[in-house]
Amino acid sequence: MNKITLLFLLTVNVLFAQKNITVAEIALQVKPGTTEELVYGFAEGDQILLTFEEENGKKLNEVSVSEFPDILKFKVMDVKKVKKQTVVVNHKAVYKFLFKNTDKEPKQLSVLIQRTPATEENRNFNTTVKWVTEQDTTWNSFTKEVVVGYDTLYVRKTRKVVTFEKKYEEMVVDKSQRVSAKTSLDPSQSGIFFALPGNSITADESKKVVAWAYWVGVGKESNDYWQQNRKVIVGAVQGATTIFTSPLGGLAAGAVTNLALPSIGEDVEYALVNEENKKLYLQGKPIKSYDFGKGIATSKRFTEPGMLQGKFYVMLKNDNYVQPIDVNVKVSAIVEHKKFKEETYMDKQISPKYEKKILSEPNIVTRKFPATFDYKRK
Repeated sequence: MNKITLLFLLTVNVLFAQKNITVAEIALQVKPGTTEELVYGFAEGDQILLTFEEENGKKLNEVSVSEFPDILKFKVMDVKKVKKQTVVVNHKAVYKFLFKNTDKEPKQLSVLIQRTPATEENRNFNTTVKWVTEQDTTWNSFTKEVVVGYDTLYVRKTRKVVTFEKKYEEMVVDKSQRVSAKTSLDPSQSGIFFALPGNSITADESKKVVAWAYWVGVGKESNDYWQQNRKVIVGAVQGATTIFTSPLGGLAAGAVTNLALPSIGEDVEYALVNEENKKLYLQGKPIKSYDFGKGIATSKRFTEPGMLQGKFYVMLKNDNYVQPIDVNVKVSAIVEHKKFKEETYMDKQISPKYEKKILSEPNIVTRKFPATFDYKRK
């Protein structure tokens, strides 16, 4: 090849490579107080040509060109237009074009971005970028005590164990109370006081009330039903080991859910109260009661912790004008009796053994970035 032919080919290649190629030609609106960014990829040796103009002749606060992410190549402030601002690309990379508007009115821009490739080979370079998400893993080393085994130790200890346990019924009240008629000179209101058996707890023995029940019945009719309940409930368990000896004890113990009650006969108004409300009841004032009602007979069981100790009153009131009534009140408690002794035993204690070891844990960082279209992770 002669020198003339070689010179001709070189001249054609240079002229061909230096022809400007449009990367983007767009109308861009930048809203008040916002920033618009454009990103494109460029080949090594490219010359970037940036041209823009604000269509209404207004100034834009900032225009810049950076190699992604933040290597600044060009920046201008408060400008209306820029014509073919040149930025040389040293190596293949993504470039960011920033248009910033801090004013209170929008800006309308005409933007032209061109590239001049350095060689014919780069003429068809794809300037489209793709957003890539990658995770980078680094390993952090640290010292930590870890379990490498266990030591077993037997320790002699003592504990309380139950040697005797029994529940039984204790009759607290079994009393008949006459309540005068409303026209009588005597009060038509009356009350029966009772106190539940006191709990006794020592290191070797305990006695405590675990449940109780009461019965209120008027006249012969209620007494007949009481005897009927005795035959049905107590008779049914005769000869067996039981913790109660009366129908009311059976109710308190939970062996039955209710007792048979008469439906014919004189009735009474009753209220189960404490001492404070007993005084209010006798004064005819409003009261707070644990149980309240009116009937020929009634019964109720109590197992709530706050109701298993203390003093109570069963208040009675006769609304019959001429006929006094005889009211029978019964209270039965179920007492739990336990005896204890100290017992020696061997307690197995397992203790872990530790050693210091150097451990590593991954530290994963996720990053998202724009890359040239032919980007491949290394």
